[in-house]
Order: sequence, then structure tokens, then C-alpha cells
Amino acid sequence: MSALALPRTIEWVGGLEGCVRMIDQTRLPGELVFLECHDVDTLWEAIRNLRVRGAPAIGVAAAMGAVLGVRGFTGDDRDAFLKQLDKVSEHLAASRPTAVNLTWALERIKKVARSMTGAGVAAIKEALLAEARRIRDEDEAMCRAIGRHGESLIRDGCGILTHCNAGSLATAYYGTALAPMYTAHERGRRFRVYADETRPLLQGSRLTVWELMQAEIDTTLLCDSMAAALMSRGKVDLVITGADRIAANGDTANKIGTYGVAVLARAHNIPFYVAAPTSTFDLSLSDGSRIPIEERSADEIRRGFGKPTAPPDAACFSPAFDVTPAGLIAAIVTERGVIRPVNRESIAAIHAE
Repeated sequence: MSALALPRTIEWVGGLEGCVRMIDQTRLPGELVFLECHDVDTLWEAIRNLRVRGAPAIGVAAAMGAVLGVRGFTGDDRDAFLKQLDKVSEHLAASRPTAVNLTWALERIKKVARSMTGAGVAAIKEALLAEARRIRDEDEAMCRAIGRHGESLIRDGCGILTHCNAGSLATAYYGTALAPMYTAHERGRRFRVYADETRPLLQGSRLTVWELMQAEIDTTLLCDSMAAALMSRGKVDLVITGADRIAANGDTANKIGTYGVAVLARAHNIPFYVAAPTSTFDLSLSDGSRIPIEERSADEIRRGFGKPTAPPDAACFSPAFDVTPAGLIAAIVTERGVIRPVNRESIAAIHAE
């Protein structure tokens, strides 16, 4: 199956009384199951428990969740409606604090509602659904543009290492870090992808490897601790990862373990690239030290997938993300082009466009 035959990660089905339909990523790779969310609490749980994950996909889910949270509002009191929208948005924003796309999408939804000063509540609801769908469609278009801008990094016969999942499953469709690979593959280039399993939740082995194999791309799975050995053998020519939040100076938060991969890449003179839409940048944060880092349950380490893997009372360090300093990043591939060098000035310039 080609990359384009991959199922849509998330979409709104039907009209205003419809639902959000998404791939339940906790069920992969064992089975492909679609989850339907008819209310905001079900969608909140889906975000929190990683049924939908990846910064762009979370942003799409949040926008659609806001619609779920207000569509049942009765009456035509615009101020009361906006207060409910604010309450729903605050609730959704608390589900995952690191991915900036989540709050970005919610702010965009709220901006549409507040801009419709002369409209009734019914019209605003329809406009919010249209905006949520637009955010999904724009995300897919951005991912395809990232693929076009980044595919030239990939040469015939090269080896690419990636960490976690920043593919179609992490976005509305097509992916960020995997988008250049899909585009290069569609253009006839042949290469091998090495995917870190990505402890503790194994998004690399469960999701990235599943995706790439569905797309018939040559893929090899490895444990996170094997990346250095792989690099030392000359198997890796470049690293591409996604991002969950990028500060104004280029410091990048991504799945835990990404920083270590970047350090290893520098030690082996391998270029380390980040692929992300401009919506992932948080220009209000001067550097990565200000990015909030989500702490996950210790049982994700002590009881991986329900099986005891450590003493039940073992103390655990379980951040979901780490921050890679801009100095370790060779370039950031966005839908607007490639940011190189990665610094405050280059990032500001591409946003000014």
C-alpha cells in the first residue's frame, strides 16, 4: 500500500450533530480501530490517554472538541455561549500541556467566535465547525508542503533515523518528520528508515514502523539504546524528528529521548533535522527552558502496557518530552521552507513571511 492509501487519522463525520472519528492509536499495531467521540469528555480522554497524539493531530482534535463542547448550548445568549466556549477550551487545554498546537487551535476557534459580533449562536456554531474542518484540511496541506521542502534532504541509498512518531498518525494526514520520506518515496527514491522504538510507550515500534511498512518503505526497528551503535557503523546519514513546541530561538521540545539522539548525531557528525509546521512555534517563549514539560504516570515505566517491569514502589522519572537545544539542529523544515541556520533571526524571518 502506498503512503497515500493510509487511513485518515482524524476527521469530523456528518454535520453539526455528527462526531469526531479518529484512529485509536493505543490499539495499533495489533488492530486498526476507529473511535467515535460524540462529547467533549470522550475526546479529552482520547487526547490525555494518547488515543490521538502528535502535536498537529492534537490541535485538530482540540478544535473539533471545542465544537463538541458547545454544540449543545441552548438559547441565543451570545455572552453565555462565549463563556461556555472559554470553559470548554480551558478543559481541553489541560489534557496535554506541552504541545502548543492544542492551545493554538483553541485560540483560533475562540477568535472566530468572538469575531462574529452580529451573528446568532446557531450561526456561530456552524462557523466553528467549518473552522475546525479548515484546521484539519490546512494541516494536511502543510504536511504535504513540508514533504516537498524536505524531500531533497533524502538521497538514494541513504539511511535515516527517526524517533517517536511524527508521521501521518501524528497529524491530520501525511505527517511532518515522515512527510519528506513519503514524498521522496513517491518520487522513486529508495532509502532505509531506522525507527527507534521510543520508550516507554513505544510509539516508534507500534506506530512509525506500522505506518512505514504500510507505505512499503524499507524500515528497520531498533531499541532506543542501539542508536549509537547504529551510527558508529555508518548506517545513518541523517536524523529527522518532529516537534511538539519550538521556542523563538529554535530550542525544540519533542518526545523524550530526542535530545539524546541529537547529541549522538552531533558526536557522529550526522545532521539532525526537525520537521514541523509553523503553528508548532511558540514565539512567546524566548528559549526552551520556558517550555512546560508534561510528567507522565510512573506506571508507564513500572507497568509497561499492564505488565510489571519494575518493583511496584520504584521511584520513577517520567517526563514525556525533552528539549533539544537549537545548536544541535541543522535545519527545521516547515511548510514555508527550510530554516537554516536555526536561530532567532531565521525563525522570525520565516514567520514574518
